[in-house]
Amino acid sequence: MLKIGPITVDPGILLAPMEDVSELPFRLICKELGADMLYTEFVNAEGLLLEDPEGPRRTFNKLRFLPEERPLAIQLYGAASLSMEKATEIASKQNPDLIDINCGCWVSNVALRGAGAGLLRDLPQMKEVVSRVIGATHLPVTVKTRLGWDQESIRIVEVAKMLEDIGVQALAIHCRTRSQGHKGAVDYDWIPKVKAAVSIPIILNGDVVSPQIVKEAFDSTGCDGVMIGRGAITHPWVFREVQHYLQTDELLLEPTFKERAELCIKHLHLAVEHDGAKYALIGMRRHYAGYFRGVRGASQLRAELSSYKEFDPLLARLEELRETDPERIAA
Repeated sequence: MLKIGPITVDPGILLAPMEDVSELPFRLICKELGADMLYTEFVNAEGLLLEDPEGPRRTFNKLRFLPEERPLAIQLYGAASLSMEKATEIASKQNPDLIDINCGCWVSNVALRGAGAGLLRDLPQMKEVVSRVIGATHLPVTVKTRLGWDQESIRIVEVAKMLEDIGVQALAIHCRTRSQGHKGAVDYDWIPKVKAAVSIPIILNGDVVSPQIVKEAFDSTGCDGVMIGRGAITHPWVFREVQHYLQTDELLLEPTFKERAELCIKHLHLAVEHDGAKYALIGMRRHYAGYFRGVRGASQLRAELSSYKEFDPLLARLEELRETDPERIAA
């Protein structure tokens, strides 16, 4: 069970915040499949403040969510404490359940500018940023970070203590360093060390791709929740499978090809409804690999679906696929 302020979810299986992935339509899909809590894409504080109110407001649109998505956290990132404070005030007016601070993004154009995992190289600045965010909202504030900047500078226990002391109400830890990116082995052994040092909930993240890994993570580390990122991109059914496995200790069968096509169609309709056809067709391209992973001819099928520039022909093709024998896809 995961309890953050007034929010309680059980067992605590979370969809990670992911740029260009955890947008509203995909969050709805993951919620339906069993995700206990959702996070928005990470929102650039500076971009939010500089956006023209008369323009398209694409950054502001990342704050959108629906009541059925609750509990939901809006995640913000930035290096400047004042910008993060002002962005928090804007985000809080949308009335999410939590405000989350990204202290873990490893990509160069974020981390090397002092935001995301860049804050791990300047703990006083991290403290200042997080303190400003906490002071700017009535909502619980949480943080997502990494073990450290690199293997020689892992200070996650110290970071956790500092964050708890200033009022952070939960901490999610991607169990790699910034220098690892998404490569190399995760190190879950740090989770029990952090748990022993603080009393706030600790959420495990990193290479969580199966029900067995989730159960082992709970059993071996004592974590309070598990956050799934790339595992949800490649297989959104993972949430349903995890919930079933934790309750029954039994594995569900893989979704059929028809179920894969049906869920992809549902996602497409949601994307068009919430983003418009133009952006929906672009956004769907990053999801085809997950919907049709393991299918014969999957790479060719993904390329074909990504080539569509209009909604009606794409929908017709997906509906055709729904009734197709998957063995004939690459024929």
